[in-house]
Amino acid sequence: MTNSLVETLIGAIVIAVAGAFLFYAYSTAGMPAKSGYELFALFNRVDGIAVGADVRIAGIKVGSVTSLGLDQKRYQAKVQMNIAQGYQVPDDSQVRVATEGLLGSSYLAIQPGGSETNLPPGGEIEFTQGTIDLFGLISQAIFAMGGKKGDSDTPNAPAPTTP
Repeated sequence: MTNSLVETLIGAIVIAVAGAFLFYAYSTAGMPAKSGYELFALFNRVDGIAVGADVRIAGIKVGSVTSLGLDQKRYQAKVQMNIAQGYQVPDDSQVRVATEGLLGSSYLAIQPGGSETNLPPGGEIEFTQGTIDLFGLISQAIFAMGGKKGDSDTPNAPAPTTP
């Protein structure tokens, strides 16, 4: 009987510790409550953005991405975001996809505009900059430089001389 009682007490302690760990993890995970208001923006590309990604103003988290989809009319990526209560976004603001360093995670960075009119709930941030295709830019630079040196087909090359 005492063996069973000890096992029961140890099991209760393990469950209490697991519950405390789950509560701590949930409270520090940065998962915003659904209190706030929704905004959306259309992008040409949103590589690296996922549901739950941060929305930041001046590096401070003010919301998170709540859904990603494709706008059927314009064939652009539609990003829905929840902005926490207490933060207002001017209607001439711009949003861009940014990363935390070279290999960091992606987030949305809002650059507030100077308008005194704020976006209403459900409003659209019109000025956007999507993901930059870094490998495409590098390959364009390499191929653009590749044909310039020593190419005899260039119009400014001197004519060959005959002896």
